Amino acid sequence: MKRACVIGWPVEHSRSPIIHRYWLKLYGIDGAYEKEAVQPEQARDFIRSLGERGYAGANVTLPHKLVALEAADIADHAARAIGAANTLWLDSAGRLHATNTDAYGFMTNLDEQASDWKGGRRPVAVLGAGGAARAVLRGLIEAGASKILLANRSPARAEALAAAFGPKVEVVGWRQRSAALAGCRLLVNTTSLGMTGQEPLKIDLARLPPDAVVADIVYSPLETELLAAARARGTAAVDGLGMLLHQAVPGFERWFGVRPQVTPELKAHVAATLGAK
Repeated sequence: MKRACVIGWPVEHSRSPIIHRYWLKLYGIDGAYEKEAVQPEQARDFIRSLGERGYAGANVTLPHKLVALEAADIADHAARAIGAANTLWLDSAGRLHATNTDAYGFMTNLDEQASDWKGGRRPVAVLGAGGAARAVLRGLIEAGASKILLANRSPARAEALAAAFGPKVEVVGWRQRSAALAGCRLLVNTTSLGMTGQEPLKIDLARLPPDAVVADIVYSPLETELLAAARARGTAAVDGLGMLLHQAVPGFERWFGVRPQVTPELKAHVAATLGAK
């Protein structure tokens, strides 16, 4: 029986077991997917001993994504470009591979839910400058975004991120985030603002063109205040659950040998655990 797990500290909040166990049952695979609460000081040793613990690989959540990248024998371009790893697997020679599937998950969901987001090559606005923002920026640039306006509460982090991604990324002040939406084709929130238990995300969508798209990577709650405000004005809205589901696909395929499908039934199954329909 093949086994995989999710590693984090804490890890109880992770929805990854719900997703992967659903697929294991759906495809009739003799496998298991478990949660492993790993303290930060033990993370590297745990990751390096995945094979000894009987695991074919793992998902990695906070705060271990950087350690996972550093501990891998082989890290692909996605992991190196984003500077973190969220998916690990062992090859037949026992070498530990690392990738980051967040950019893939975000872009696949965005293209699926709002395929015309690139229309007119207008600017894109991104809120946040953490690890999720790095993944989103990489995905948007590779997909052809010509100009990205980046706003973050800490301007130094935004400047550092812009320097890492080059001239297509322009930093705007956090206080100017609402005004910067004028003429934008897409707005993406990569911050934790608006998440259950966090402060609300305060932004005025008045200057955002009606034909724009608003995406929020937050999935708890599934319908954030940002998405509700977008829908109320007739603007297309893309929630964060699709990103979570799509980013899980490559890992499952690596560990269990079947490329799973993200379906409405899976989304409803996971959404039910969030108290959403």
